[in-house]
Amino acid sequence: MMKVAFKTLGCKLNFSETSTISREFTKNGYEKVDFDEKSDIYVINTCSVTQNADKEFKYLVNKTKKNNPNAYVVAIGCYAQLKPREISLIDGVDLVLGADKKFDILNYLEFDKKISQNYHSCEITNVDKFKPSYSFGDRSRSFLKIQDGCDYQCSYCTIPLARGKSRSPSVDSVIDSIKILIDKGVQEVVLTGVNIGDFGITENVKPRKSNFFNLLNQISHISDLKRLRISSIEPNLLNNDIIDLVSDCEKILPHFHIPLQSGSDTILKLMKRRYLREVYETRFDYIKEKIPNACIGSDVIVGFPGEDDLEFTETYNFLKSIDISYLHVFSYSERSNTSSISINNKVSKSVKNKRSKILRELSNSKKLEFYKKNINNYHNVLFETENKNGYIYGYTENYVRVKSLWSNSKQNKILNCYLDGIDGDFNCIAEETVELKV
Repeated sequence: MMKVAFKTLGCKLNFSETSTISREFTKNGYEKVDFDEKSDIYVINTCSVTQNADKEFKYLVNKTKKNNPNAYVVAIGCYAQLKPREISLIDGVDLVLGADKKFDILNYLEFDKKISQNYHSCEITNVDKFKPSYSFGDRSRSFLKIQDGCDYQCSYCTIPLARGKSRSPSVDSVIDSIKILIDKGVQEVVLTGVNIGDFGITENVKPRKSNFFNLLNQISHISDLKRLRISSIEPNLLNNDIIDLVSDCEKILPHFHIPLQSGSDTILKLMKRRYLREVYETRFDYIKEKIPNACIGSDVIVGFPGEDDLEFTETYNFLKSIDISYLHVFSYSERSNTSSISINNKVSKSVKNKRSKILRELSNSKKLEFYKKNINNYHNVLFETENKNGYIYGYTENYVRVKSLWSNSKQNKILNCYLDGIDGDFNCIAEETVELKV
């Protein structure tokens, strides 16, 4: 039996696709092993959102060769679609598959390393079919892909070039997938995609017959579903109807991740985002009005070309003024074939590092503030399955990370917990746990 190992870089969407691909290998007689173990085949699902993801890919290729010098290494994912030939020339890479071929790895495996053509790419404009995916068995939560691709043209982003047009499955298909996951014992489903708020564009069907609100509304009626979480959603696609539904439905968790990218309207326009700061602020205020204890996280890019001290200060002051729960901070990095490359007034690496540090410190203080509001109360926590140094970890409905003393009985269970403290690693401590009665 040949062994295969997988590594995912980047987003939850990549994670759902890796999990689906791995199941095809095991169905066909391969033994799945951990990426750190010796394996015959290593599959790396790449990301290309930042330069660091590209560097991490090369590091992982070197790591596979240390584990097994004769291993067969496959690259799939966004980086593989954007720069297939460049990746194929990296020492140790045996096969590179573009966006339309990554789900068919088994048909492309060719262990004769003398073959010169080891990459198979495609024109991204031809990628228009939706390939369903979900993760299972890797974590307590399941990431369910409900949308792929993007029709937006943000000036810094390569995702439309790597994943193609926006496309979705039918509502019925999503419902069926969720029911399959429930039957498998999944306690929480996370809806994921490139631009999930754009749900509803289905192949060869015009005009669209559904939208993200309608999808959520229908999911909310699945009787055995316990928890549904929404992943990142654009502020211009998050409307009051969606927020009201989350407020009214206990199954849909009070957690929103809404990318801001910049608090300066000048920079938002240069980024070609489809909203200005006022839209973000309006959505934010409405969530807090309807769901006061909701967790709201955000993405921010520092050092975008043209961002001066005044515009960065606008971003900082805006984020400081609102009750944000946490930030994911990224330093701008140039990506090939994006229009932001031509924007003047580049920001130096040292300035980007300084601004990134300032926002990360703000994120830590905001997160601590949010966690403090949640202690000395009971919360429902979905625990994971791993024993980590005598503790087990999980998340509340509103995305507070919780740790409790390890017990087999807590694995993959939703327990009512009293949170009575916060440790130095941003975990709330649960001393008392009671299993929920269904």
